[in-house]
Order: sequence, then structure tokens, then C-alpha cells
Amino acid sequence: MVKNYINFLQFVTIFIFLTFFSAKLSAQCAGIDSQKIICDIENPVNQSLSLFSLLGGSPVPGGTWSANNTSRGLDPVTGILNAQFISQAGTYKYTYTAPATAGCVNNTAVVTLVIGPYAGVGSQATICSDEGRYNLFNAFDSKIMGPHSNGIWTTVDGQVVQSPIFVGDINEKTTYELIYTVPGMPECPSAKLSSTVFVTVLRAPRTGTSTNLTLCGTTDLAGYTNYDLNELLAGQDKGGTWTGLGITSETDHNVNLQEIFDTYGAFDYTYQYTVLAVPDNKVCPNKTISVVITLEKRLDFTGSKIVVEKDICESEIATASYIARINQGPDSIPNGQYNVSFTVAGPSSASETVTANFANGVLSFPIRSAYFRQVGKYTITVGRIVSTTSKRSCIDIFSPFSTELNIYPLPRLDGAVLTANPTCQNDTASVLVTAPQLSDGDYRITYNLYGDNLATAQTAVLHVEEGKGNFEIPGNLNVKSGLTVINIINIVNITYPTPQCSNTANVIGNLIINPLPNVAAVKIAVNDNCLNQQFTANVSGLTDLNDVTLSYSLSGSNSSALESVSLRVVNGNASFPIPLTLLANSGATTITGITVTNNATGCQNALQNVFDDFLVNPIPVAPTVNPQSFCKVEEATVANLVPNGSQYKWYSSETATTPLAVTALLQSGNYYVRETSAAGCTSEASLVVVTINDSPAPVLSSDGQNFCGLKNPTIADLSNNTNIPSTVVWYDAPNNGNLLSATTPLIERGSYYGFNLPNTDCFSSDYLEVTVTLTACDNVPNDFFVPDGFSPNGDGVNDSFVIKDIEFLYPNYTIEIYNRYGNGMYKGDKNKPAWDGKNYEQSGVAGGIAPNGVYFYVLHFNKDNKAPKQGRLYLNR
Repeated sequence: MVKNYINFLQFVTIFIFLTFFSAKLSAQCAGIDSQKIICDIENPVNQSLSLFSLLGGSPVPGGTWSANNTSRGLDPVTGILNAQFISQAGTYKYTYTAPATAGCVNNTAVVTLVIGPYAGVGSQATICSDEGRYNLFNAFDSKIMGPHSNGIWTTVDGQVVQSPIFVGDINEKTTYELIYTVPGMPECPSAKLSSTVFVTVLRAPRTGTSTNLTLCGTTDLAGYTNYDLNELLAGQDKGGTWTGLGITSETDHNVNLQEIFDTYGAFDYTYQYTVLAVPDNKVCPNKTISVVITLEKRLDFTGSKIVVEKDICESEIATASYIARINQGPDSIPNGQYNVSFTVAGPSSASETVTANFANGVLSFPIRSAYFRQVGKYTITVGRIVSTTSKRSCIDIFSPFSTELNIYPLPRLDGAVLTANPTCQNDTASVLVTAPQLSDGDYRITYNLYGDNLATAQTAVLHVEEGKGNFEIPGNLNVKSGLTVINIINIVNITYPTPQCSNTANVIGNLIINPLPNVAAVKIAVNDNCLNQQFTANVSGLTDLNDVTLSYSLSGSNSSALESVSLRVVNGNASFPIPLTLLANSGATTITGITVTNNATGCQNALQNVFDDFLVNPIPVAPTVNPQSFCKVEEATVANLVPNGSQYKWYSSETATTPLAVTALLQSGNYYVRETSAAGCTSEASLVVVTINDSPAPVLSSDGQNFCGLKNPTIADLSNNTNIPSTVVWYDAPNNGNLLSATTPLIERGSYYGFNLPNTDCFSSDYLEVTVTLTACDNVPNDFFVPDGFSPNGDGVNDSFVIKDIEFLYPNYTIEIYNRYGNGMYKGDKNKPAWDGKNYEQSGVAGGIAPNGVYFYVLHFNKDNKAPKQGRLYLNR
């Protein structure tokens, strides 16, 4: 009993222990937090520090590590930490997470590391100034750990310096002494907080900065025949050496770029400038700088062409692909890669730049088929070609060039209409196709014929403009008259050599074929006539015809090409005049009928052996004539013209048809004579110029009719008062008068008729009528006197009292004679000039003879206000 109780107590104790211990184990499966202070971080053992070993308790392995501050140097799987990777002093925490285990209440634990400061171990460094900026941390002893990064740099005099320092401007050897100091920590009071480094800087050879040069070798090198390469450098040490094409010595620095380009062409020419370090400088190497002179060639794309393959039909749009090929012009384009910019214009527009290679003068590239998705004409224009390696120093010679690409629609005859004009048997038929859907161009159609004429698979070319086109059905398919049906079954666009787009069709139209005219009984007849007269052809046998066109020809003395004339047919008969121009010759002529065309249908039939012979009688030769002259006074008539006779007729004009009467009085002008032959043919008219000559009538001089009777003027004096004194002749009457001689005295108020009678011309038909006056006397002669007596005894001597010539001197005078008793005896004037001694006043001695004695007179001159004169006279019988 006691033994059993003791066993029970042991069991309970073990149970309680195990239960408590298992709980404790489960609560501390990540271990117990711990801390470690490291004041000798430079110790190599700190390069592989096991954090797991630093955990307290009994951590379960297989967990992971994470850094609360920095993960530098930590392996999160193994927990190994390279503490020297931590860049500065401080406190760092690392958390361990145990793997998931049943019963773990807290599965993380933290290791805290306190890293003390470390200033590193200073050293000496010699560098070259071409490093530019020098990192002072590189001056520490590289065999041991470097210093923490949270320190500061100062000079020996306490001036703060920032690392890296700039050494590129050092012109001579310079040594810097610099102190690096890190902040301290109370946990590591004995830590080394500063280090000193020495940096010696040697001046590096300076090649300066370079500038590359790019020139157009084709156009820009005139000023570069002695180019100084030093112009491409700035800030370089003098005395360096150049190497490269065209450099001939160590001191040479000039090159002839023009010669290089002419010799070697376009290229990137590299030149190097080398500066040597000073002899005692073993740190700084020799320095070399390169410059590149790019000489480019100007490209000339003149004459370049683009071809895009290929034109297609609408049905090929979905599957078509397109290749553009550019061919260089006369100037060679170098092989290489180029950017080609092009545009597409047409039903759709696009632009693109592609990269492709010129090879042996040809550049090819694909063009997207998406640009060509519609029917139409596209223009592909190359707007620019530039080498991908070009630096654009040359202005290339380039003008845009283009080509065309066509996507042709399928020819469609949907809704098309056939219109065929009626034709004749055996004639070609013209068919109009109205097809609004067809574009302008040429098409080949296939058609069938049925109805009165049959044919299959016939082809024809259809030329279409503005939706309309015509094709012909040959006459050998139109043998029978009646109705023929046309059926187009296929159409092909042949406007261009390729592609020839085709389509099926089903267009139907009717064709009427008219019969040929019946000409079996046709005859033709022409009567004889004179040359140049109208010849009429009579046509018969035109059965069942109303309106026809006859073609005919002439042969024999007159021949002609094929002539045609429209005829109106009445009862099978018609007639027409043969044009005179076709009958220009006299003689036997034959008219031959060739064809008859029915104008109602346009159908034509040939005539066989339809002809007639007729005679064209000659026209007499126009009479031979000469100009004819007559004197007007002869009153010549047509009968006086030559030639004369019954076969001759005279006319007043060339076109007159009525001859002149033979009694017609001739006038100056043109007369025409024709001769008529025995056949009744009349000659052409001959022109005869008829001249009716007449001399001009004399013209009297001014006051030429006035004379002084005292001078006893004669006909000769009157002639001298005309314009033609030598040819004028005088008559005492205008008709049938007496010719007056030149000595015939003129009489007061006498009328004279002057005619012109030239020696070789005609007697004038007109005359000059002159009434002469003899009173034009201005001066009274000295011998003028009034007689003082007379003896009227009849002895013929002084029988009357007359004042001689007073009628000339005072033509208006009057005289009165009185007896001594004042009785009037006589009154006289120029018309009653002489007193014969009788009493005419019936006074004084009444009606008797005046006795002898003295008488008195009163003379009134009635001229120039001259006073009357009184005197006496003695009458003695």
C-alpha cells in the first residue's frame, strides 16, 4: 500500500515536471534575446559572426534572420553576418524567427550588436591628375578593413574637406595630408577615432578636348586643302604628335581634305593626337585623343524612279502584297542603309518612313497592303531619302518622284442597255452599250446571237466614254433579214496590258436587219446636149422604192469618180441633173449606175449593166473680135458691129440672154457677141469694147462775144476768142447751117454756132452758140463827127443823114431833128440811124419831103452821163 502510494507520488511529480518543462520549451523555441558589444570591428573574426550562436536559451534551428536597421553583410538563412560591411558605428538589431512548431508561443528573438567606431589605417597614395576627382577612402590601407563612413575629413589646419577631392586642375606635383575622424562611443572608449593619409598628385599629360568635324566632301572642301588639325582641339599640351591619313611627319599637323576626298572618297577619317608624360612621371601614362573628320558625299537622286508592283483587279485586294523598287538615276548611290519617306495619295492616304538598303543602285521595300483597300488610282511619292549613317553635312540633290498604282474595278454590266441601230443584210451592225458602271477605257466582250441569225462566242472590243461605248457585229453574221437577239455573256477590261479584269454578264438587246433594195429592173438614160448645158439623167425600174440614193460614175470623154445623188421616186421613176463640173469635155460619154441605197433603211444594193451613152456637143469657139470705134455724130447702131451675120448675136452683158436689136444705138461701153452652132450650141461671149468718140465743144473766153464794131471784126476774131481757135468752125445755124469763112464780118446781135473739128478726131456733137455784140468800144476815135449836111437827091451819094459808127460808140443814143420852127422832123436810134429828109413826125411839112434849108438836131448819147449835143445841119437837094 505504502509502495503503491510512493509510486503514485513519483508519477505525479514526473507528470507535473514534464508538463511544465514542455510549456517552457514551447515558449522559448527562438531562443532568448542577447546583446554583444564589438569595439574591435577591424578584427577579421567579425567578417563571419554567427548570430545564432549569440542567442540565449535553446533556439530551434532552421529559422530565418532579418535586420531591423540594415541588412548589409547578413545572410538571412544562415544568420552569418559580416559586421565589417556595416559602414558606421552604432546599435544594430537582428531578429531570428524560428520555424513553425506546435506549442511555440513566441517564435522570435533579437540579437543586439553594438559596433564601436573605426577610423581605419591611413596610407600614402600617388595618383594622376587626370582622375579628376579622387576618393580619399582609396588612400587607406587596402589590406585591412576600411574606415567607417560617418567621419569627416580635415586638413592639418582643421579645414573640412569633402571627398572626393578635385585634382584635375593640378599643374605640378602636389601632396595632400588629410585627417579622417569618426565620432566616438561610450561603449568603446579606447577606440581609434582618426587616421592620416597622404595623397600625392602628379600632373597628367593633357590632350585637351576634341571636336569632330563633318563636311560635305562634294561641296565644302575648297577651303580645306591645308587644314590644321589643331583647330579640332582645345586646352591640349603643345608638342604632341598627330597620326592619320595625310600626316607625313611627327611635326605635321596639316592635311589636304580635298585631296583625301578626291582620292579615297567619303569616309570617317580618324586622327589621333598623342601627348607624352614627363620622363620622371611613372604614374601618368601617355595620353591620346582621337578626332573624327567625316567627309560625306552629296547624293544626286536626279532621274531616280520608283516602281510599285503591281496593278491589280478589285478581286485581288484581300490577298495582294506590294513591293516598291527605287532605281537610282545617272548618279550612283552608295550601297547602304537609307531611311525612305513616302506618301500614298488616292482613295486613302498615308505616309511612312521605312529603312531599307540600296544595293547596286536598287532599293526595295514592302508597302503595307492596308494602304490599298479600295478601288482607284494611288500615287506613291517618295519625298525623302537619307542615309541612316549620314550626318547631314551635304544637301543632297533630291526632288520628289512618284509612281502610280491602280486597283481596277471589275467591269460590271449590271443594268446595262443594248441599243442596236437597224442594219442591212450583210452589213456591219453598230451596237451602243449604255453602262453607267463602266469607267472610260477599252473592253473585250463575248456575245452570242440568236433569232433569225445564229452565232456563239463572238468577241468584240468596246470603247467606253462617259458610260457609253460601241461595238460592231460583222456583216457575215447578218446574212438574213429580220430580228436578231444579242446576248453579252462576258466582259474583260483591256484598257491596260495588265491586269485584265474580267466579269460575267447577261445583257440582251435586239437587232433589226433590213432587206436590200430590189434593183433588177433599174435603167438609166441621158439625152444629148451642149457642153456646159444641163444634162438630166432619167432613172426607171425603182420598184417599191420611194426615197433612194443612186451612186454612179462617168466614162468616155468625161470621167468621174463615184458620185451619189438623192432621188425622190414616183411610180418607180426619178431624174437628176448631172453636175456641169463632171461634163467639162465634149464628146461621147457613158453614165454607169453603181448602187442604189434605200434611204428609208440605209440598205444598199449593187447595179449590174445599168448604163447609157450620150453626146456632149462642143461649144463654138468664141468669136475673134477687136475694139471698135465710132463717132458720135455718125449715130452707129448694133448693125454696124463686126462680126455680123445670122449666127452672131450681140448682148449688153456677159450673162444676158436676150440679144440686142440691130437698130439699137451704140454707146461707149462693153458689148458681147456669141456664135451659135448648127447643133444649137452657143459659144462663150467675146468682149468688144465700143468707143463712141466725140470732140469737146469749143469754150468761149470770158466776154468773147463782145467786139467793137469800129474794128470790123470777123469770124476769125470770134475763133480767137475760144479755147481751140485752130480747130473751131462756125455755122449760121446749129443744124444744116452754112459754113462761115474766117473773113465773114460779124454783125450786131448775130448768132453763130461753133463746132470742134480736130484733124484726126470726130466732129463734136455739141456746139457753142454765140450772140455777138459790136458795141464794146471804150474810146471815141478822133475822126468821129456829126455831119453838118446831106443831099437826099437820090444820086447815091450822101442821100441820108447818118452819124457814122455812132451805133458802136453810143449804142443807146437817140437823135431828134427839128426845123427852124421847132417842129419835129425825125427821131432816130441805132435801129433807125438814117434820116432821108422826110418828115416822119407828121408835123411841120405834113408827111412831105423836107425842103432845103437849115435844120437843128439834138443828140442824146445816153452813155457815161455825157450831155446831149445840139447842132445844125443843112439839107440840100
